[in-house]
Amino acid sequence: MTQKLMPYIKLIRLNKPIGIMLLLWPVLWAIWLSTTGTPDLKLLVIFILGTCVMRSAGCAINDVADRGFDGQVERTKDRPIPQGELTVPQALLTFVLLIGIALFLVIHTNSLTIFLAIPAAVLAATYPYAKRISYLPQLHLGITFAWAVPMVFAAHLSTVDNTAWLIFLTTIVWAIIYDTQYAVVDRDDDIKVGIKSTALLFGDDVRTIMISLQVLMLLGLVLIGYSAALPWPFNVGIGGTILVFLYQNYTTRQFSRIAYFKAFKSHNLVGLIIFLGIMFSYR
Repeated sequence: MTQKLMPYIKLIRLNKPIGIMLLLWPVLWAIWLSTTGTPDLKLLVIFILGTCVMRSAGCAINDVADRGFDGQVERTKDRPIPQGELTVPQALLTFVLLIGIALFLVIHTNSLTIFLAIPAAVLAATYPYAKRISYLPQLHLGITFAWAVPMVFAAHLSTVDNTAWLIFLTTIVWAIIYDTQYAVVDRDDDIKVGIKSTALLFGDDVRTIMISLQVLMLLGLVLIGYSAALPWPFNVGIGGTILVFLYQNYTTRQFSRIAYFKAFKSHNLVGLIIFLGIMFSYR
């Protein structure tokens, strides 16, 4: 049974959960901020499950779209479609089933959240194709990942306030940072197969631009704290984020794929630190 399921586990990246976590952290920030630290259990479950399902669906459609490239890229050559472990129809069926589960979850919210789910699905389905036409697919990914934030506020408050949009914008910047670092790992392969990314757009200035975006994200966090009137624990979270960013910039001071991959993985800690800062602000 495990051997039969493993190709599907690989397809939706359950064996590599960091992607789910990077999508989940802003959702948790939004849940705690929209409820002033007292989340509704039903909506908490819906959004956690919805995050996992939509991330998995995005991975499935991504592998269908990239099936002509993945076998030529070192990092992706072992994915189930290029390895012949799954067919394209099997991957598409997986995508459809996951979207169906997401639809089932969202209909248990309110009309505004359901309305906002429509562009969320479009963003998830079109992201894999962004890298073919633009050097800014990381921006597309950022909007896709951040779109859950206004959905959370809509579900809890039946409106999307200024704090929600500040989290939305900050999450976009954050996604550009970590996905650019991730794209640096594939930069040589991407040039070979013709895939575009901000890692290629930024070129030799990638580290300098990353630092600038980190400063912009920190400014966004400060504005979130001000908008939500968060006390000192959130400021401690911002301080912890600064330390992680300093670690990233120290690690990438000399260019290497390994260094940029380590920097990418450390963003899971960023999400956790910010969440703890929010959570303890309401205790």
